[in-house]
Amino acid sequence: MAPTQRTDGPLLGVRDLVVEYPGKGFRSTPFRALDTVSIEIGYGQTLGLVGESGSGKTTLGRALLGLAPVTGGTLTFEGADISHAGRRTRRRLSRDLQVVFQDPYTSLNPSMTIGDILAEPLTVQGKTGADARRRVREVLDEVGLPQDTIGRLPREFSGGQRQRVAIARALALSPKLIVCDEPVSALDLSTQAKVLDLFLQIQKDTGVSYLFVSHDLDVVNHISHRIAVMYHGEIVEQGDAAQITSAPQHPYTQRLLLASPVPDPDRQQERRANRRRLIEEQRAQDERSGVAA
Repeated sequence: MAPTQRTDGPLLGVRDLVVEYPGKGFRSTPFRALDTVSIEIGYGQTLGLVGESGSGKTTLGRALLGLAPVTGGTLTFEGADISHAGRRTRRRLSRDLQVVFQDPYTSLNPSMTIGDILAEPLTVQGKTGADARRRVREVLDEVGLPQDTIGRLPREFSGGQRQRVAIARALALSPKLIVCDEPVSALDLSTQAKVLDLFLQIQKDTGVSYLFVSHDLDVVNHISHRIAVMYHGEIVEQGDAAQITSAPQHPYTQRLLLASPVPDPDRQQERRANRRRLIEEQRAQDERSGVAA
């Protein structure tokens, strides 16, 4: 049974978040990866964060996980400020805040069995061996993997199966929010659909929330309640998923939508022409405003 959802405020709040990295040269200007970004994620909700490579979307996910420096603004989780949380607080937060990475193979230790991989976060949080084994069996059922998975190594599985293992690891501690960083981009289309459906079913069963990071607007639309579009470290458009994908207002969002292929060759040619036009218009606008390409 899915847990009762809170309604007294967002699960995650991001307000005017700024992330900067030091410049490479002496006295060089810091590189601003995120510029006054603001989003919210409700309990049991999915926010799709979409943008091309280099837009800053992965940096936002890393900031939430404490892996990128917060220069300005605030991050709140269940009302508590976690902008500059220390190691002890972060360890406690890991019970409620987990991540699924893009590559399901490199994110799994190749020398450990699946059972040990899934039990590790549980034992770190103080679970007994018996409790950890019981929870491992539960999460394998949740992601549709057989019980004999426990004694096998990551290399024995397909890409889709390994991503299911990665999802199971994120679910092991029954988190409230999972940061999904391009979790299906390394998979073929048929496997992508199965894994996306798995994410949806898990959310229905457990009430977990997702920050779903992707470069593909169609993928994000399939799973998200709301969508935020990121360009050069800024949120340029956000709203309900249906509104963003059916009537995008920002030219960059329109470009992302036109990048998705369609089966009709004539329509596809027209979409490509429109996308090229929007790219040229955006490039000209960026040059006028001094934004680097």
